[in-house]
Amino acid sequence: MAAPDLRAELDSLLLQLLRDLEELEAKRAALNARVEEGWLSLSKARYAMGTKSVGPLQYAPRMDPQVCVCTSETQNGLQKFRVVRASAQTPEEVGPRETALRRRKGFTRTPEPQPSPVPQDPLNWFGILVPHSLRQAQASFREGLQLAADMASLQIRISWGRSQLRGLQETLKQLESGAA
Repeated sequence: MAAPDLRAELDSLLLQLLRDLEELEAKRAALNARVEEGWLSLSKARYAMGTKSVGPLQYAPRMDPQVCVCTSETQNGLQKFRVVRASAQTPEEVGPRETALRRRKGFTRTPEPQPSPVPQDPLNWFGILVPHSLRQAQASFREGLQLAADMASLQIRISWGRSQLRGLQETLKQLESGAA
């Protein structure tokens, strides 16, 4: 590869890296704003409902996640994180629930297998009519979780870009030292 082509590729990679860094900084600021907004809304809900009504004593004894963080690989081999709802069925769960044959005549009624429980909305732990500020807090924290997954993907892309940049710089140094 010629030095001018290598320099052009180095410049384009550096510009992309700077764009990614700028996007990461914007997402960090947005994440901080969402978390701050969530805690403020949570404190408003505590004020409206009373400090004893919104706290760890109202948590369910068994908590199931509402969202999961999944990873996938992009075309260039980098990992990408995304947040998916936990209630969405995976392809392995779709299909018949029983592997044995069923008897059509004979027994009056066979007990059907229990479907997997749908995750309950955690806001119901605090009562039926919860303040709007508690719903705002939940929405803020959900947005923050999505931003955190985006930031993790972006940081992986930035570290990959930095390693590519270093490799191109080394190649350019070797090419220039060999030409001199």
